[in-house]
Amino acid sequence: MRYLSTRGHADRKRFCEILLEGLAPDGGLYLPEQYPQVDAAALQRLREVWSGQGYAALAFEILSFYIDDIPAADLKALCEKTYTAAVFGTPEIVPLKPLQVAGSDAPELYLEALSNGPTLAFKDMAMQLLGNLFEYELARRGEALNIFGATSGDTGSAAEYAMRGKKGVRVFMTSPHGRMSPFQQAQMFSLLDENIHNIAIEGVFDDCQDIVKAVSNDLAFKKQYKIGTVNSINWARLLAQAVYYFAGYFQATTSNEQCVSFSVPSGNFGNVCAGHVARSMGLPIARLVVATNENDVLDEFFRTGLYRVRGTSDTHETSSPSMDISKASNFERFVFDLLGRDGERTRELFGPGLSRTGQFDLRQDPLFAQAATRFGFDSGKSTHADRLATIRQVFEQYGVMIDTHTADGVKVAREHLQPGVPMLVLETALPIKFAATIVEALGREPSRPPQFEGIEQLPKRVLTLPADAQRVKDYITQHCR
Repeated sequence: MRYLSTRGHADRKRFCEILLEGLAPDGGLYLPEQYPQVDAAALQRLREVWSGQGYAALAFEILSFYIDDIPAADLKALCEKTYTAAVFGTPEIVPLKPLQVAGSDAPELYLEALSNGPTLAFKDMAMQLLGNLFEYELARRGEALNIFGATSGDTGSAAEYAMRGKKGVRVFMTSPHGRMSPFQQAQMFSLLDENIHNIAIEGVFDDCQDIVKAVSNDLAFKKQYKIGTVNSINWARLLAQAVYYFAGYFQATTSNEQCVSFSVPSGNFGNVCAGHVARSMGLPIARLVVATNENDVLDEFFRTGLYRVRGTSDTHETSSPSMDISKASNFERFVFDLLGRDGERTRELFGPGLSRTGQFDLRQDPLFAQAATRFGFDSGKSTHADRLATIRQVFEQYGVMIDTHTADGVKVAREHLQPGVPMLVLETALPIKFAATIVEALGREPSRPPQFEGIEQLPKRVLTLPADAQRVKDYITQHCR
């Protein structure tokens, strides 16, 4: 399996090369040269693996389609080390929760529980594997890696918990100053491990993401300081996330002739892009529903064909803060596929032109219609009022407490239900991470896992810097000597 850049660079690389690299040399994102196809026989075999051997075995089978430069026995051991009940709290790893009123014939929809990992968010599903892959490959090469990333809330803590204490790895994580929930901040900033560095950027998440891209595009700096990334621009993250689409499908269906749909709370487009990968492989997904909050850049595109990035002052601070994003990095991967894998045109849309104009327009392009017809995408938007109402309704009707981002997914999912097609909402986090909004909606505090009691009062270590890539590079240089 070889990987190419969405912007047309001539290089073709193997998995372990792009695992440590992040962005391609031309600033593009890596994708496989083609998506392996899962036919009816292969899908049935995967269903039997899931039912007979569980999530770790399913992960090994799907990752094996894309990874041929790690010996099979080693890859299998890495999956078994990652996906255990000890790490994720349940043997199923990603159990389905039916939202069903007592006495009714069938659930209205399902929640796929992705938040049982160490940091109580879906990012753990990929990040725990990524930490083990990094440690394995760095040991094999006898090298070290400085991970540089950006987070709007959950990526940072998931990365830091996955990488803390890992040999040969340092983490430098940027986040928007004051824009995460107190619980999210405490999860990250209370980690005092020597290999963990938190940097609060005076700005919004897009400023953090721009700094990560600027550093990644400085190829000399990237090479000198061995910079890698754990953001979802790293292909390994998306690949790991594609596994739980298969696991959700197998739990919601009894036959491979059935289809399902997924509603995915979306900010940076990584989570739903993993669904696009699974669907492109042949998983029977009817619709991929992109659920946004008030920062509705993606919803606007799927409704109209206009991709219009918002400025810092126009990016809303919301009660689903992990989605307070207007530049969706992984969106480039989907647009590359939408445009027939035209690297030159993708470079034109996402390169300097986007930075200059802040938008591109596919409204008159006949390919835009394929976003819905060929690739199965729908979208919708949720507001703070919608969030409160949905949290309240789900709790009162089903006795299930959901977080704010999952509430966005449920609200939009209900607008796209199809008779006979199960709708799975990807749960993104446990409610405790956004306690203030839960209290506003329900008048009660969400339950807190014992290991996180008093986390907000722990000592914290974080550096605040302006939104200046050079200042951040200086800090990395200082701590990598």
